[in-house]
Amino acid sequence: MSSLTDLPEIGPVTAKQLGAVGIGDAETLRELGAREAFSRIRGELDPGACLQLLTGLECAVRGITAAALAPDERAELRSWFRALPVP
Repeated sequence: MSSLTDLPEIGPVTAKQLGAVGIGDAETLRELGAREAFSRIRGELDPGACLQLLTGLECAVRGITAAALAPDERAELRSWFRALPVP
C-alpha cells in the first residue's frame, strides 16, 4: 500500500482528512474516486471544503499535478462542485 502523501497534490493536511474518513492509502482513494472522497470529507469533517480540495483529489487519483489537468476536466469538476447543496 502506498502512502497518500506520495500522490501529487496530497499534503499532510489532506492525508489526515482522508484518514479521518476511512481512506488510509492511495489504493483506497483510487478505488473510491475523488468525488466520493470529497463528499466524505465535506459531509463528515469540513462542510466548507472547497473546489481546490476536489481538484487536488482528482489530480491525486489520476497521478497528475494540477497544472496537467485539462481545462474541460477542470470545468467538469467545477460544475459538479457547484451542483452540490450549499452547506
